[in-house]
Amino acid sequence: MSNIPAHVAIIMDGNGRWAKERGMPRVAGHREGMKTINRIVEKAHLMGIKYITLYAFSTENWKRPKSEVEFLMRMPEKFITKELPSLMENNVKVQMMGSTDLLPAHTLKAVKKAIDDTAGNTGIVMNIAMNYGGRDELVRAVKALGEEVESGSIKAEDISEKDIKAKLFSSNLPDPDLLIRTSGEIRLSNFMLWQLAYSEFWFTDVLWPDFNGEHLEEAVKVFQERKRRYGGV
Repeated sequence: MSNIPAHVAIIMDGNGRWAKERGMPRVAGHREGMKTINRIVEKAHLMGIKYITLYAFSTENWKRPKSEVEFLMRMPEKFITKELPSLMENNVKVQMMGSTDLLPAHTLKAVKKAIDDTAGNTGIVMNIAMNYGGRDELVRAVKALGEEVESGSIKAEDISEKDIKAKLFSSNLPDPDLLIRTSGEIRLSNFMLWQLAYSEFWFTDVLWPDFNGEHLEEAVKVFQERKRRYGGV
């Protein structure tokens, strides 16, 4: 395959609906969705995708029922315990994007272990968006640049897009070429608002636990058929 998107971002939506359709509690959908992650990352790696960003928990998700939030905060620990050997075998490098504010110690410990253990891997980068919000990210970037202006290390009139990008959680990653959202919803939900400015979007009614390698291939095929003009003709 040619013209493979280097960076694919995914809004993993539909876990709760998947469980509800089967008469199961919402957490069962999240548990099933966790299994999908490793399969999709492995498939993406085989396809030649270099980076994959997964929207795992947003700054707005704290509004969910306490029991569900607590379960989601335990998921990184469960995922790493089960999938770390596979991640190492597939040469996957784990990163996290988001604020560590409010995240429980056990969640941070699990994520840090994954990041540290896979730091030397050279394959696909799996970037987990945890306690992440696009607007929160931009506010933090503006505050950081404001502090530099106050200190005199930079002039306000000299601030460029490059300076803003350097303050984002994803500063070490290229912007996504392709955004995928599952479950039929057609919105960004406060996800990578700056980075998705020129990304191609692909939406599917498939719920995240049912999303598979063939769906990923379909999304990439649609991407390959589009012409990216970046404002040109």
